[in-house]
Amino acid sequence: MDNRLRYLSALRFFESASRLKSYSKAAEELCVTQAAISQKLRQLEDRLGCKLFIRRGREMHLTDKGQILHKHVNDGFKHIITGLNRIQNEPLEGMLNVSAPRSFSTRWLMPRLWKFTMAYPHVPIRVQTVKEIDIRHTETDVLIWQGNDSVKHLDLDQETLFEEDIYPYCSPQLAKSMKFDSPEQLLNCWLIDFHTASFSWEQWFRSANVSAKRGGIQWMEVSSFDMAINAVVAGHGACLATESISADFVERGLLVKPFNIGLTPGIRYSVISDPSSSRVLRVNVFKSWLQKELNVQSGS
Repeated sequence: MDNRLRYLSALRFFESASRLKSYSKAAEELCVTQAAISQKLRQLEDRLGCKLFIRRGREMHLTDKGQILHKHVNDGFKHIITGLNRIQNEPLEGMLNVSAPRSFSTRWLMPRLWKFTMAYPHVPIRVQTVKEIDIRHTETDVLIWQGNDSVKHLDLDQETLFEEDIYPYCSPQLAKSMKFDSPEQLLNCWLIDFHTASFSWEQWFRSANVSAKRGGIQWMEVSSFDMAINAVVAGHGACLATESISADFVERGLLVKPFNIGLTPGIRYSVISDPSSSRVLRVNVFKSWLQKELNVQSGS
């Protein structure tokens, strides 16, 4: 056995500090003092005969040799965790952390989540907003991701849930007053815009063959889809959305689709999970439930 394996405890400190780019954050994560982290990593550098970190401002960055070591240490720890999970998986019963975009959570997931709770009463769900796509070092067990990003390079599982076109929506009162018969008429309405990289009004107008210059349009910018939809339900202009997110508003007569012109491709939702997670049993039942709900929605 290679004698350098006695450095395993120091390599744990190294992995944390390199990932967090901070000795103090690594100390907080590992429940030790910053001095202990600093001393351990200095000893590791002395024994390996090379510099692993360099300070830049408040952050600790890896040197070239540090980056090489980090890749192999990270891969090694990943294999160890996978092995531990295979012999020590958590039971089905227990907490499951699900992260999703706020609009997906409030408009699609939360109204249906009671069905999962009825089927699996001993698997409580904690729903959080999306923070990052790489869930390997976070509390997230299942991530609902909006966008076309791939996690293949992260060794995570990713399955497409559904893809939807984007349509304009407005209140029935606005539709009645405008007497819509041409998509150009939307240029005379307040257009509610919320920050998303997935789609924009400019893209929708192009798909509808309408020439639209942002400078001549009345805009209202808001920070979330919930704010946008509330403004539109109140009769203040129009916003872009998908059918699944807007379905209950349409069913209750609060929203209408003035034009059946969809922006394609629209939004892609996928479910992401870590195959080495110790909560794989819970993850799998939740993913199966998601697919079942989507099949009900599509009528298949």
